[in-house]
Amino acid sequence: MSRRLWILASAALLAVCVAPFALAAGEGRPLNGGARNPSNNQSQSYTRETEIIANNATYGTRQSNKSANGGGAIYGCRSGEGGTPKGNKPCIRANNLAKGFAFEFDSAGTQGGTITVGNGGDSNKPFTTNATGVADGLNADRVDGKNASDIVADTQAQLPFAQVSSTGALGADRGVASAARDSTGVYTVVFNNDVSKCAYNATVIDDGTAPGTATVQAVDAKTLRVRTRQTDGTLADRAFHLTATC
Repeated sequence: MSRRLWILASAALLAVCVAPFALAAGEGRPLNGGARNPSNNQSQSYTRETEIIANNATYGTRQSNKSANGGGAIYGCRSGEGGTPKGNKPCIRANNLAKGFAFEFDSAGTQGGTITVGNGGDSNKPFTTNATGVADGLNADRVDGKNASDIVADTQAQLPFAQVSSTGALGADRGVASAARDSTGVYTVVFNNDVSKCAYNATVIDDGTAPGTATVQAVDAKTLRVRTRQTDGTLADRAFHLTATC
């Protein structure tokens, strides 16, 4: 009888002693600093979320590195495409259950960071958002160092035009230096810039009289000669519009 009791007591003692070591292989074990947790053995990986819940006025956790070239934290995963909407969890998710910020990035350097997506290119997106408001401080309207207004101005500079009266007076225009009537139905229009490589078009302005036609001839790099005619081909003084598409 005493032998049986001794065996049972030994078994119980062994179970008590072995249990902590078995527990230490995975869930329930305190984190081991300076080592891979829970183990290098993949079969002992955590199978449940490891939750750290705090209730304080600073942060739930803080990770930092005082090395001159070491990072504070790195997160890796093997989740599939599509993110949460597709049932694939992202590697990092910041979820503010109240109405405050979900994230802040702060750097003392001249560049905040990078977003690298696949091999890059037009088919890859850095991120998407459902917010359509203006992002303060983000130069979204700047391309190659130019603001949207600069781009519009450059485009307009490529589309000079002139409105010329039947007497040769210059009306509304863009990029035109002068206009003059040389003789009956013959006008000279001088542009501010070289238009020798542009496409020209002149159109007689409908003034309620008989329809007319206009032709354009280049005189030099900045000067065009316009001839206006009646429908029978006779030169006649007519107001016209002149455009140069460059």
